[in-house]
Amino acid sequence: MGNITIESSEGINEKTLKEALFKSLDGKNLKKVLLIPPDITRQHSGAGLICSIYYSLLKNYCQIDIMPAVGTHDPLSETECREFYGSEIPFSSILVHNWRNDIVKVGEVPADYISTVSGGLWNNPIDVELNKRLLDSSYDLILSIGQVVPHEIAGMANYSKNILVGCGGSSMINQTHMLGAVCGMENIMGKDHTPVRKVFDFAEQNIISNLPLIYVLTVTTQSNNSTVINGLYIGRDRQLFESAAALSQKLNITLLDKPVQNILVWLDQQKYKSTWLGNKAIYRTRMTIADGGELVIFAPGIKKFGEDPENDRLIRKYGYTGTKKILELCTKYKDLEENLSAAAHLIHGSSDGRFSITYCTKELSKAEVESVGFNYMPFETALAKYGISQEGIPQYTQQNSNDILFINNPATGLWACADKFHFGACP
Repeated sequence: MGNITIESSEGINEKTLKEALFKSLDGKNLKKVLLIPPDITRQHSGAGLICSIYYSLLKNYCQIDIMPAVGTHDPLSETECREFYGSEIPFSSILVHNWRNDIVKVGEVPADYISTVSGGLWNNPIDVELNKRLLDSSYDLILSIGQVVPHEIAGMANYSKNILVGCGGSSMINQTHMLGAVCGMENIMGKDHTPVRKVFDFAEQNIISNLPLIYVLTVTTQSNNSTVINGLYIGRDRQLFESAAALSQKLNITLLDKPVQNILVWLDQQKYKSTWLGNKAIYRTRMTIADGGELVIFAPGIKKFGEDPENDRLIRKYGYTGTKKILELCTKYKDLEENLSAAAHLIHGSSDGRFSITYCTKELSKAEVESVGFNYMPFETALAKYGISQEGIPQYTQQNSNDILFINNPATGLWACADKFHFGACP
């Protein structure tokens, strides 16, 4: 099979999508296939529909296993699987990735390479660890499915990240998160060829190239609360990822002329249950909020800080106390030093004093929210103050003005002032 690329400003219809997915299987004698879609936090990726179509195409003549690339996130419940992947896929086909215990080391990205790509900011080697199922030689094909969209760690999400982090182990997750943190989110988000992406490229080219792997990448937009797939890219070549990244930069990055004083972000109750996920509200807006401004996060479903119990404990212990403080703490406390993804998360979740962050929650208490360094406002109070409905619909007329900006899902893009962002690769 050659590479498949389809782009459409109006959206790729389901008939064309099915034809492309069918074509991607052409000529393959398959007996056992592993599908690796994202989890429900990436529901706007179109990957649920793609996973369902592949299952329908393959179910009558081969075994199909499905292992969501959850990384450090919670496993999906049966209800979430049905909502995202469709009712046709049996829950018994869903495998759970455990990033702490189910991994095998398959190689290493050397320290001198890490030092080179980071400009000397990070000098540790990084183990390449994969879920043991990816090394099962009985799989004839592994299909990695997911969305290319601006991302706070990699610059642009997906491609080899879906495998190396989504199905990876603690070394890759911890080290690349901290690598991205020390290099600075503002230098990375929305870019290709970032330091973290170069680590993934090294592993893809030199360590995991023998896997029977095909990437199925999407670029999407939202229209009337529905996902529109504007780009589909199927194959192994990095050029496909580059094409997807270029389209995502055009469609998923919103540039504003001036900083915004007040940004309101809505987090869907079913998808955002921790600040580990919900802090995308901070990452994706930080380049457009004014100095001294306020970010207000409506978070009715947030009930904890970390997805992982240990990460939750570390967030509660150390809080979102700023880059300098967290880097100092990493040199003093072993539990933080051994969980660098948590340390990086604490760096990313702080504004370093530039703007205030207010979480409006139902289940986390005022004491809990304030203990980690955020401001607190009761959820119902915030709805009334800002004129937001229970469904997350703004009632005011100043939306998209320089006074106030409402964003109903931070995971779908990146918002930045034009003078703080340039298109193209990471310098």
